[in-house]
Amino acid sequence: MNNFEYYNPVKIVFGKDQLTKLPELISPNAKKIMLTYGGGSVIKTGLLDKIKNSLSDYQLIEFGGILPNPQYDKLMQGVELAKSEQVDFLLAVGGGSVIDGTKFMAAAIHHPTDPWNMLAKREAIVDTTAFGCVLTLPATGSEMNAFSVVSKGNEKIGFGGDPRLYAKFSILDPTITYTLPEKQLGNGIVDAFVHVTEQYLTQDINTPIQDRMAEGILKTLIEEGPKVIELKDDYDSRANYMWATTCALNGLIGVGVIHDWSTHMIGHNLTALYGIDHARTLALVLPSLLRYQKESKKHKLLMFAKNVWGIEGKTPEQRIEMAINKTEDFFNSLGVPTKLKAYKLDEKDIDQLIESLAPILQTGLGENRDINAIKAKEILMGAL
Repeated sequence: MNNFEYYNPVKIVFGKDQLTKLPELISPNAKKIMLTYGGGSVIKTGLLDKIKNSLSDYQLIEFGGILPNPQYDKLMQGVELAKSEQVDFLLAVGGGSVIDGTKFMAAAIHHPTDPWNMLAKREAIVDTTAFGCVLTLPATGSEMNAFSVVSKGNEKIGFGGDPRLYAKFSILDPTITYTLPEKQLGNGIVDAFVHVTEQYLTQDINTPIQDRMAEGILKTLIEEGPKVIELKDDYDSRANYMWATTCALNGLIGVGVIHDWSTHMIGHNLTALYGIDHARTLALVLPSLLRYQKESKKHKLLMFAKNVWGIEGKTPEQRIEMAINKTEDFFNSLGVPTKLKAYKLDEKDIDQLIESLAPILQTGLGENRDINAIKAKEILMGAL
């Protein structure tokens, strides 16, 4: 196991009717709160009104329209609003994109130079405005980590790592997910599944605790995923799904282990170029990537086959292929395609994608930095 430090100060408030605790979670010194949200579903479902009613003793400013793959220019509008209104606290009401965007705004409000420099030049964060979260779409784990992804045009840039980018609290009420459409539920399950594999299906450096935790999250997603799709208002399955997605990327299973993240890096560019939902790009890339990396990932893939999918007997190669096939079948069963042809993409599109990946492929992707342009094209060709 590698050396590590682990710190996570986020207060999780989990379960039914926890919105009632909002006033006691926000510091009494915060007089003016900016509510951040997405495309309007929180208005249609009545959630935003419930939050506003519970915070009637505060001055509230609204900033909506933070869409998937939050755009820098849009977020800067929120930064200017927060500055002009002198807000004391930000409350993100939404899924990963809203929370990611709110994290960036929390830091950008205080940045003395162009906030774009925090992304493009990795300038250090100077200070942050405190923020909290009400999670509406379980998927990314952003509610319990200090990372985010911000877009500018077709460019997606990871941002964060500073401990001041942890939320003060995150409210996780599984009943809020009852209104989510099947597509978003399927996306959330796949997103969390791949978050786990990026930290688990790498090199074996004797980390049994992290491995067993990762396997537990994967098995929970496999068991609860179909129920989440089929049973519309089943509290238990929604609760297990919501907590699994948070645990997939709250940092705990990632300490002391070797990470991959090549599926995400390739997937980000699929989203940027072709507008495919983030989670759906991961379902396109992961199975083929595992096939092309099966030798370097052999030990962990055999663990995955046995401990997650219950596959024993056969040859090692057969067990690995069966595990990858079962993963593909699982994604497809959630309504998330695993082949590029589902989006009418072909080899010429792959060539365009490889060209867009050129800057990061020069240093290599994956835990061994061995995925170059040639191998990346082979992986994508395997996903046609």
